Amino acid sequence: MSTELTAFFAFSYGPCSLTSGKALIDQQTAASQIPNAKIAQQRVDLDVHHHEHDHDPGYWKKKVIWKEGWKKVWKPGKKQIWVPSWKQIWKPIWVPIKVPAWKDIQVPAWKQIWKPIWKEIQVPAWKDIQVPDWKRIWKPIWVPIKVPAWKDIQIPAWKQIWVPIWREIQVPAWKEIQVPEWKQYWTPEWIKVGIPGEKYLGKDHDGWEYTSHDLWKKKLVWKSHWKKIWKPAQKQIWVPSKKLEWKEEWKQIWKPGKKQIYVDDKKLEWKEAWKQIWKPAKKQIWVPDKKLEWKEAWVQIWKPAKKQIWVEDKKLEWKEAWKQIWTPAWKEIWLPAWKKIWKPVIISEWFPTPDHHHHHHHSPEPEHGWDRKDTPRTNKTLWKRADTASNNETSVAVQNTQLKPTKHIALGDLKETSSKAFKFPGA
Repeated sequence: MSTELTAFFAFSYGPCSLTSGKALIDQQTAASQIPNAKIAQQRVDLDVHHHEHDHDPGYWKKKVIWKEGWKKVWKPGKKQIWVPSWKQIWKPIWVPIKVPAWKDIQVPAWKQIWKPIWKEIQVPAWKDIQVPDWKRIWKPIWVPIKVPAWKDIQIPAWKQIWVPIWREIQVPAWKEIQVPEWKQYWTPEWIKVGIPGEKYLGKDHDGWEYTSHDLWKKKLVWKSHWKKIWKPAQKQIWVPSKKLEWKEEWKQIWKPGKKQIYVDDKKLEWKEAWKQIWKPAKKQIWVPDKKLEWKEAWVQIWKPAKKQIWVEDKKLEWKEAWKQIWTPAWKEIWLPAWKKIWKPVIISEWFPTPDHHHHHHHSPEPEHGWDRKDTPRTNKTLWKRADTASNNETSVAVQNTQLKPTKHIALGDLKETSSKAFKFPGA
């Protein structure tokens, strides 16, 4: 989340050369990288101004400040929704029932009566009859025969015809399509560029000359990018269509013709036969006659009566039913909100030496972190202030504070590592 910026300064005076590093900007958040780069540049200019005018060998000190920010949080809320529910209702229905009723019917009964009847009797009589006899006769008869004749018939034949048919064909057409194409666009990007050579910073009150090496500056460059876009184009396609053609076919037809056949006919001939004839005669017979008499009889009559039956009817009743309804309810949801927070940001603050304008003395130990030995050391022990030391103590109190070793590293490795870690915000 933060980038550590480190600057190294090299100092030389005659044959002696002294190089050491000092952190200008330690750690900042990614959101405030570009403004912190401006602050770092101002601190470098302030450092150069102090070296040129006051020659104050002050020191940088880390300080934690709190920066205002906003954080998205979720707070509980309620949302009105509709949930299904069931309500009991009563709806009317017709229930089929049977009700008694009386139906008018006819009941059979018997009644005695006397009715006149004619009784059959036989009385004698004479009847003229015909007595059968046989007589020889000749009668004409028709004898069936077969005679030739011509019949009109239909003879099958084939006739060539042409019928139209639709044949499926493919015709060319144009279809609107999208073809890919690459479009170049440029985006600005900040890079760091090294400033060659060294820069003279001036002298201090002891006559030490200060020069700076390996300075960097920001440069705005435009970086090329390619973006895939789509442009309209036309593509030839084949769409189905129909073409009218004539197809050869053979159709069966019927043409008239004649066929010899034999038809039924008849021929008249005479045949011998015997015919029955009748001769008149008399014969005693008994003829039927009628005599009136009275006879007892029973006749069936119908008398009215009533019969109980059951007829269809309907009765109105109330039936229990359930109806779905929607009732309001509240649903627990999460609503977005913004919470004000304070984020820690570590900056470097310059502190001048308290006894800079009073007296000057040289301590056997290197002051303010400078190694004034002519011979470079291959290994160097770095010391850091204990956690119990306050940020507001003076340089005298700092010297008396208990120091503890942190890590033994080579001076050349320290310079190479610090040079790689120095970056401007946004680089």
